[in-house]
Amino acid sequence: MNFSPRKPTLHRPTQRLRGEPQRSNSEPARLLCFNKPYGVLSQFTPEGRWRGLKEFIDVPGVYVAGRLDADSEGLLLLTNDGLLQAHISSPKFKMEKTYLIQVEGIPEEAALQRLREGVTLNDGPTQPASARRIDTPAWLEPRDPPIRVRQNIPDCWIELIIREGRNRQVRRMTAAIGHPTLRLIRAAIGPYSIEGLATGEWKDVPPQS
Repeated sequence: MNFSPRKPTLHRPTQRLRGEPQRSNSEPARLLCFNKPYGVLSQFTPEGRWRGLKEFIDVPGVYVAGRLDADSEGLLLLTNDGLLQAHISSPKFKMEKTYLIQVEGIPEEAALQRLREGVTLNDGPTQPASARRIDTPAWLEPRDPPIRVRQNIPDCWIELIIREGRNRQVRRMTAAIGHPTLRLIRAAIGPYSIEGLATGEWKDVPPQS
């Protein structure tokens, strides 16, 4: 996957509607790709030390399709169409999710093979996945705040593609092979990606069936 970020217009917040996505027949379906920064919740309202989406998204009536933890970064999809939201969010449709993960240590091939075959977590084994080591992404922006660094332990990046969406699954998977996650970026969900988006920016994309 080749990401070459460019900078679309960054919009400012406006009032949003409450409730589930319900659009009128005359209103076109909208799908937004947002490159979520670290420390932002998958909801419009801030909570505690975490910021909310209202600082970034100024489109009324759109709602998150597939959550992303506050301490993770990358692609968050929002839509005003309930059926599209369900299609993206529901595990039964098995949309591929691509994660770029900075991990502690250098995983050997045997450790990556465990990810491919499935590792056993406290809520059961994971499904087969795609896993490989990659170079540090050239387009990567610094995280704010920076990750913790241990001078005597190296780190590297891996790409992991899964079709599940359990709570903090990716972090638990890398921990299970002995390589804790330092930084987690969701790069793509199915055909949608953060390509062309700087951190904190969003763009409209055509929904794909």
